[in-house]
Amino acid sequence: MYGMDSQDKNSIWRPRTSLDPSGLVNGTGGNVLSSDIMNAVGFTYQTCLSQCSSGTQSPIWANMSQQFGTWLLPYLALISQLPFGARYKVDNLMSAILTVGSPVLAGYSMILTILNANWISRQFEDLFFPNTNDAVRILISLQQSPLRITNEDSLLSSLVILPQNDDWWPTIADFLDYTHTCAPLHWSIASVTSIAWVVIAYLLTVASSLSDISSELNSNIGQATGSVWLWLIPIVIGWLQLSPKCDYARIRKAMENADAMAFVTTNHGVVVKASDLSERRAVSIDTNTESPSAISWSRSAEDVLNAFRIASNNARVHSPVKIGATWINANRRNFIEPGNRRGNASEVDAYWHCKLPRDVVRSPWATGMFFRMFVASLLPLALQWATTVSAVLVVYFTPTIGLGCRDLGFLIYGTLATIVWAMLVMSSTLSHYASSLTKVVSNLLRWGGKLVAIINAIWIIVAGMLEFAGTYNTCYCNSNALGRGAQNAYNIVLRNGLALAGSTSLGFIFYISLLTDLVPI
Repeated sequence: MYGMDSQDKNSIWRPRTSLDPSGLVNGTGGNVLSSDIMNAVGFTYQTCLSQCSSGTQSPIWANMSQQFGTWLLPYLALISQLPFGARYKVDNLMSAILTVGSPVLAGYSMILTILNANWISRQFEDLFFPNTNDAVRILISLQQSPLRITNEDSLLSSLVILPQNDDWWPTIADFLDYTHTCAPLHWSIASVTSIAWVVIAYLLTVASSLSDISSELNSNIGQATGSVWLWLIPIVIGWLQLSPKCDYARIRKAMENADAMAFVTTNHGVVVKASDLSERRAVSIDTNTESPSAISWSRSAEDVLNAFRIASNNARVHSPVKIGATWINANRRNFIEPGNRRGNASEVDAYWHCKLPRDVVRSPWATGMFFRMFVASLLPLALQWATTVSAVLVVYFTPTIGLGCRDLGFLIYGTLATIVWAMLVMSSTLSHYASSLTKVVSNLLRWGGKLVAIINAIWIIVAGMLEFAGTYNTCYCNSNALGRGAQNAYNIVLRNGLALAGSTSLGFIFYISLLTDLVPI
């Protein structure tokens, strides 16, 4: 029925005047009798082919542009609210493509970021040592940057222990605490308006699909298109709530401004500026790394955590840095006298116990990393498939009931999105092993995952355009011959998928709100 022009429909329904029911079917696809011919609502696939041919209609530009502007354009505009702050513009473009090509990957990255922030903040809660609060703020702010930690020349141990570095921690924490985070990722009138536009467009699409089902079956396809893109709303809202610090230029400038304030002790106990010894820093941005990794960040963050934890444990038992010295009691509570934190390089390193035996291999995994990765995968997978299945159900239960061209396209999108997530997560995991083979496999998975993401992002946009252009309005697609077979296929209200997609999206937003309330940013 839908998808045929009036001439095709009239030629098919003309047998009604002679009470010839051949080729006509009822709502379930069954043949109708001559006495019941007025209840016929469709026709068989073979009848469609004989009367209308197997081709498609010529696209009508007015209809195509109207549907594009109503069902797809609002979501494409909302992509501009995603986090962009990479070093190069091509990386920002790739970030947007990866988000569209794999929504589950975007949700996974966001939730893992929040879980890592909660984890590191909880680990620092009970520590008793200066600058712990500022250290948490700095580490959380640098999650979207390739963080590098080093203790060569006693850099990290000096940065944590020496009282001369007490100005470094709050200064860089304040530098990183800027209002405007990943451009344009902050709550603003523009972001709220973009989200509201998409929500209203989707609700109007649903209302339209329910208002006149018998004459506007195409509106069901609009609801399906809106449903398969509905994941974008909770993803954007989640990033807006998190407000990550990912402006590379600004972060790099903040780190450089703080360089002059970093001090390090020498073997003779003389405290000098770190910049006087070398260009290495205890905490820095790795310019040789293509993109930040949650796994490497968590490992680096735990290195800093261990430095503060051991220093805190020593301070609790009143053990000064200088060997043989006596602990100086402070005149006020929860304060460590600077004299207890002075010593030469060997004493500072010994205070932290940072020197590992040469035969000990440092694990690339932070405590609980795999558990956080598992938890971070659950809700994004649910969001991806709730919106995908919702779109499939809308089309599947729109007569003709069955698997057809449109819902198969949505299933392909959801499947490829999940495959991209699996490939890139596996690539990130393998990249932290020292074996040359795992490095090769990691690179292949990363390149392959990005390629599939590009194809998938193009596909979901092209699939919408094909629908708007009427490409699917053929006897084959409208009869769902793909799923029903040519002998059982027929052309012909709707089972609403809004509840599935909408409830999962709201649950995602609620979960992100709970998690971000626990992040001390």
